[in-house]
Amino acid sequence: MNILLGGVFHAAVLFLVAAGLQLVFGVQKILNLACGSFYALGAYFGITFIAYMTKYGMPPWLLLPALVFSGLLIGLVGPFIERLLRFVYDRDESFQLLLTFAILLMFQDVFRFLWGANPLQVNVDYLVYGKLTAGDFSVPVYNLMVISAAILIAAGLGLFLQKTNYGRVLRATAENRTMAEALGVDVRSIYAVVFTVGTMLGTVAGALVIPTAAAALEIPGEFVVEAFAVVVIGGLGSMPGALAGALVVGLIHALSIVIYPELELLVTYLIVIGVLLFRPAGLFGKPAT
Repeated sequence: MNILLGGVFHAAVLFLVAAGLQLVFGVQKILNLACGSFYALGAYFGITFIAYMTKYGMPPWLLLPALVFSGLLIGLVGPFIERLLRFVYDRDESFQLLLTFAILLMFQDVFRFLWGANPLQVNVDYLVYGKLTAGDFSVPVYNLMVISAAILIAAGLGLFLQKTNYGRVLRATAENRTMAEALGVDVRSIYAVVFTVGTMLGTVAGALVIPTAAAALEIPGEFVVEAFAVVVIGGLGSMPGALAGALVVGLIHALSIVIYPELELLVTYLIVIGVLLFRPAGLFGKPAT
């Protein structure tokens, strides 16, 4: 049970990053290689934010809401990065990939300059929320709160896209940008909002994980690989696919740590290859027409 919940916790964090990646691709048709950098940015900024809040007397039990707020706050870099992407919206996908990869590399230098090369971790005990214990089973309540937060975000995002007028406009823009523009939709503002939401999903995920893991310079590259594995397994542009893919990768991550850590990437790649061979569109993706 401990392994299962460890995998679900990793899947919850990974889902938030992959959901941002899916949302940006679904509407803007951009494969954002910088998604791992947003996760790392949320982690680093979250550490700094909590350090300042603790210095000025933040109660320990405010750790979770403070981390969520820090992720949302630093996620406001989204509109500035989106303006860079406007140069490649109507160009070949290779230009988009190169630009987002360049952004990832630039962020790594920013992290090294601002926070140094050594791994960092928040200095607040996340066990302030307690543990649930039953026999050999024990899980920090914080982990359950993060899993619950990811579920609520997934449900809220789904309801927003399906039930609100703005969500319908987003889906219409995703289906046919030219038609949406002809009907008077401000596509540029739509793109800015979508990219900012995608960025915030990544930064909030990074902020939420730092009580349990360190922020390090390797994070962006590692998370890009995992996020794209989730997208391939679940299906590009599919939110249910992002959830399913995150669960698969998260459980593999947890089992590998217990059995043989070096197997994690190998098993993940084998599943990705299997999906590409037998269901190229992914588990929930729509086949290309």
